Amino acid sequence: MSDAKPISLKNILLRHEVVLLLVIALEIALFSAIGRRFLDGSNVSNIFRFSVETGLLALAMTPVILTGGIDLSVGSMMGLCAVSFGMLVNDAGLSPMLAGLISIFIGVVGGGLNALLIARMKLPPLIVTLGTFSLFRGLAEALTRGSKSYSGFDKSFLQLGNGNIAGIPTQVLIFVAVAIGIYLLVHHTTFGRSFRAIGYSPEGARYAGIPVQRNTGFVYILAGAISGLAAVILVARLGEARANAGIGYELLAITAVVLGGTSIFGGSGTVCGTLLGYIAVAILGNGLSRITDYQLFEKSISSNARELSGMLTGVLLIVALAVTPLARILATRRSRRQH
Repeated sequence: MSDAKPISLKNILLRHEVVLLLVIALEIALFSAIGRRFLDGSNVSNIFRFSVETGLLALAMTPVILTGGIDLSVGSMMGLCAVSFGMLVNDAGLSPMLAGLISIFIGVVGGGLNALLIARMKLPPLIVTLGTFSLFRGLAEALTRGSKSYSGFDKSFLQLGNGNIAGIPTQVLIFVAVAIGIYLLVHHTTFGRSFRAIGYSPEGARYAGIPVQRNTGFVYILAGAISGLAAVILVARLGEARANAGIGYELLAITAVVLGGTSIFGGSGTVCGTLLGYIAVAILGNGLSRITDYQLFEKSISSNARELSGMLTGVLLIVALAVTPLARILATRRSRRQH
């Protein structure tokens, strides 16, 4: 006889991904009912077109958080890479392709600095990336003297952020390719599976023969590279490179990852969960901007959409962070009652 326990309907419904799907369905139903043309094809396309950069950062953040780390510098790295791209194209006369590759390399260098300080020197990730958060943004401000911006890019380059291929926004196809790559890395390679082991117990992973220092450093370098890519896509979408690019994006990315079920303490999480978390955050931001018939503080909700979206994103992050400790407390109390 098999000892395997049947999977109950209750267990299926309580899976984190299923709960998130229900949340997304609720968001769609709500904004379809009270939003202006929320389900129009053009708006559905815009939901993803305008949020791909956040999604890319969330994908980059997933391996980092799986190892028990955090990277608060990804938004500032976007600003630095965006400004660098603008300077390389407008001032140095490089092609957008070459400038884009160099900008991604600058992201790699920035991620390498985080990796050096965190993996090699064993400094706390929160403190290190808080420092590089200010460093990268400061460099971007210094390069532009706080006010200069770069524009006038080739129309062919701007198609990267505003064009379509077979009716799909161009940057969404890039996002899908990156998502597949991160998914295969995290879930289908020994190297990627080591991220969970490191997050669960760095010492245990070290005794198991996992090169903890090398693997931990890699996730920060990867985050830097993807931040550079996100910066190039953002410049192509906006048609402008400025130092304040990417402000607040790190919060949205962390919210998407944690909302997707990845433990902020490391050791558990999935790329699929991150994608669902990203979709939930993207729909929330877009849906709020579509509400015009409801009043909030004597103004229409759409006019307060950015502020309200930030507030609700913060609430989502707090709730997501509280879920794991709350589940542990309930499980502990349940086990005590049974004994």
